[in-house]
Amino acid sequence: MTSAPQLSFDVQLNANGRTPAEREQVLANPGFGQTFTDHMISVDYTEGRGWHDAGLVPYAPLTLDPATAVFHYAQEFFEGLKAYRQGNGSVVSFRPYANAARFNLSAQRMAMPELPESVFVESLELLVQTDREWVPTTEGHSLYLRPFMIATQVGLGVNYPSKTYRYLAIASPAASYFSGGVTPVSVWLSTEYTRAAPGGTGAAKCGGNYAAAFVAQRQAVAQGCDQVVWLDSHEHRWVEEMGGMNLFFVRGDKLFTPALTGTLLPGITRDSILTLAAELGLKAEEGRLSIEEWQSGCESGEISEVFACGTAAVVTPVGSVKGADRAWTVGDGTPGPVTLKVREELVGIQYGTRPDTHNWIHKIC
Repeated sequence: MTSAPQLSFDVQLNANGRTPAEREQVLANPGFGQTFTDHMISVDYTEGRGWHDAGLVPYAPLTLDPATAVFHYAQEFFEGLKAYRQGNGSVVSFRPYANAARFNLSAQRMAMPELPESVFVESLELLVQTDREWVPTTEGHSLYLRPFMIATQVGLGVNYPSKTYRYLAIASPAASYFSGGVTPVSVWLSTEYTRAAPGGTGAAKCGGNYAAAFVAQRQAVAQGCDQVVWLDSHEHRWVEEMGGMNLFFVRGDKLFTPALTGTLLPGITRDSILTLAAELGLKAEEGRLSIEEWQSGCESGEISEVFACGTAAVVTPVGSVKGADRAWTVGDGTPGPVTLKVREELVGIQYGTRPDTHNWIHKIC
């Protein structure tokens, strides 16, 4: 763990922030990741000195030299979590220390300095507290938080990682992912492209994973599908993820999900669902599932539902599957009862309408 002795945040308020009327106009139809709040967090790191110059500052463009390492060697990564306004008016987040822990796992894999978990959480608390009025009050809406770290050393030497870094956090009001209800998606089995291989960066939340996915996602859309499903890099037949989300399969009273092998992102929503399974009357299992087993399971009725999960959409039902030489429907193609039950439980905990028996809710203000 990289220490940050006596790190305190200097607060510089934005004198040119949006007016209440401008803010309300954005909150009426925020979309996702399109508009950002008035402030952001910035903390610098220098090898030998550690973390320093922590501050909450006005949201503004960054000034970086064209030879900055992040542009050339992609040494960066990020996290994603949300702040929710509950019925009593308080603002909370969901398992932020789990995000802090995963943030540091990504840092380790990308040869970057770890950020103390307390600093990670404190920075987000400060940002949300300062921009509290940006947290939507509309049901199903939230404030999306994007903490990230970039390499800032100037120079084109590729032999060693950067000696300087910057941690930043920004926030964006977000509408419900499902504007017209919980709609099943169609997925394309990617046998031509691979998201990650053993020993790679699949378990790190780095931008390179997403950049490498765009061509396959474009292929999925060209095939009339909404999302791409990633398969293993060796045989191209073992199911891993859907886009940037983890997958779950419903087999009777069992929830099955691909095991974490180092090529999958260890989703916090995934972990939460595995924890909640028993409380919902379900048995949770992790392991391997081939595309042949997925297809035959759906055709026989053994697999009745499939859904993906992640921070942005919480739970997304999968209605149909298509590949180069196969196609099938999941159940009757509509959201199943288990999928809806899991989603309702998670959303209920996040917005305070369900009991939080695991102390996952972290009050911010």
